[in-house]
Parts: sequence; C-alpha cells; structure tokens
Amino acid sequence: MQDQFFQGLKVVELASVLAGPAVGLFFAELGARVTKIENAATSGDVTRRWKAPTEAANKSDSAYYQSVNFGKTTLLVNLKSTAGREQVEALIREADIVIVNYRPGAATKLGMDYDRLKGINPKIIYAELTGFGANDPRLAFDVVLQAESGFLYLTGEPGRSPVKMPVALIDILAAHQLKEGILVALLKRAQTGRGSKVSTSLYAAALASLANQATNWLIAGFAPQRLGSQHPNIAPYGDLFRTADGQELVLAVGVEAHWKKLGEVLNVPELINDDRFATNAQRVKHRLELIPLLQEQIGAFAKREELLALFQKNNIPAGAVRDLPDVFAQPLAQTLLVNTFDESGQAIQCVKSVVFELSE
Repeated sequence: MQDQFFQGLKVVELASVLAGPAVGLFFAELGARVTKIENAATSGDVTRRWKAPTEAANKSDSAYYQSVNFGKTTLLVNLKSTAGREQVEALIREADIVIVNYRPGAATKLGMDYDRLKGINPKIIYAELTGFGANDPRLAFDVVLQAESGFLYLTGEPGRSPVKMPVALIDILAAHQLKEGILVALLKRAQTGRGSKVSTSLYAAALASLANQATNWLIAGFAPQRLGSQHPNIAPYGDLFRTADGQELVLAVGVEAHWKKLGEVLNVPELINDDRFATNAQRVKHRLELIPLLQEQIGAFAKREELLALFQKNNIPAGAVRDLPDVFAQPLAQTLLVNTFDESGQAIQCVKSVVFELSE
C-alpha cells in the first residue's frame, strides 16, 4: 500500500518550526518510523506555543504544531548533556535519514554535524536545511525570506503596501526541495551502498520558485510589480468579480478559446470583436478598460454558483473565492483529511501532506 511504502525506514528529525518537520511528516505518512527530537530546555518545538485564538492556553501542543507533526514519536532531549546526546546517537546508529535545520555552526557545537554522524553511521542520509545557506547566520523566519526573495514585494495590490502570503509558503517550498534531494540520495544509496549529505536553503528554494516572475525580469527585462490577484502575462486571469448575491469568483482565461466561450456565455459579442481585446496581449494592455465591462455582465447574474456551473459546462476556467470553513465543507476537500489524535489523545483532523496516488 502507498501509505506503507517506507515501512521499515527510520528517520530522526532534529528540526523545528515548519520546513524541516514537513519533511519528516512526508516520511511518516508513508509508513516510516519518524522520531522527532525536541529541545527539552525550551519545552519543545516553539510552534507548540503558536496557538490560534480559539485554543486553550494549557494545551501542550497547538494546531500549528500538529499540522506537520502528527504520526511521529516525539522525545524531549537536552543535546547539550552527555546523556541526551548518547540517547540521540543511539537512534542515529540505526537510522536511515537525519533531518536538521540548525543555524550555521550550531550542529557542530552539538555534535550533530554530518562529518561526525557519518562516522557513527556511514550509510546515513543527512538532510540539512538552512535559511540563507551554510555561511550566512541570518535568522530565517518565513516572512523575512518572502521579503528578501521578492515575494513580499510582488504580493498585494497596486499602489498599496506589500502583503505577506497567508501561509509560510517558503518553508513548504524548501521542504519539497529537501524531500526531492532525500529521495535522490536514497536512490544513490540503493545503487552504491553509501550515504550522502543533502542540503538546501529557504532562500534558494524561494528564488527557484519565482518561475515566470524571475524570467520576466532575467529574459524580458520586465520588473514585475504588485497586481493583486491578477497575472502579469494573461488577462482576464486572477481578476475578481461579484455576482448579484455579493459572492466573489475568479476567472482564469488562459487561451483564446476560453475568451471566445466567455463572450458567448456572457452574451457580449461586442467585446469579443473589439480590437482592444482581440488577443491576450491586447487584453493585458487594456485590462483596466476590460474588467469593468466584464463586471457589469457578471454582476447581472443572480447567484455565483449558477454562473460557475455555466462556466464549467462551457469549459471556462473559474472558481469561487471561499473561506476555509467553506473550503473544508467541499466533498473533494473531505477526501484529503486525515483523522488522528493530539498528544492528549483527543481526536483531531489534519490535512494530508502526501496527496499523490501511486498505482501499478
């Protein structure tokens, strides 16, 4: 079964907050035995105390903590003590993977650096995550990375202040990079019998994820600016509209066939035939003129869900703007939930991090 693919694999997680633990969660969900080592001197992972306003103050763990730590065995250990270090080293001798996200130099001081651990276990895969690289000591909280990598500057509405993305997305992107590196290292070990050190940084992961925004500058010499939810290269794409019931939806007209269909559904042949909107390049250029005209037509529809059904029937990409209670009320979202327990034994629900299907 897919969820037991890594059964027998042993992972020691010397990581905290989000990115490193998200890597450990990936292996835990696929059947690996993941032992999460937390700092006893600080009462464990700091995210245990990052509680939502609705959570009880005396809980030992938070909803934030559980988002990337369910399915693991946790140990509170003082790695500065001889007994604590020996306890963790005993686990590492039998482990396949060690995940760390220490500040530069800290792993060596604690005796948890790669050179030392491969002496204990030559087949170990040592997966290291840093903020800005091995030689940069800056503290690397996600919003700092969003700022330094351009995401913060690009997020928000024109003429207004930058806006942080509502999820620590740089952490998630870096976790994916590290997971990919670990999987390559596992393949290499299967071929050679040797372990490896895999390392990446949040900064590198962030820049690698700028995708077309990066090449708009590097190749085309166009420095992207804040556009809200709009797309710098496509229109209407990311533009928000309201139906008469006050509900919002978003359009993603990616090809000319979508544009023509949209004109048919909204019964606006004059827009389809207007030279200002004849091609995507023209629509991007004349976006400020186009959007109010589309809003006038969309606003005439009584209910958002009826219009979305009409769009779906005609293969026009569009989506409802939903809050999270509405998101998790959707049948498709329900299939991505996992039922588990918090540390007090209370039943909780989390979102799966492994959402691919593997079949023969």
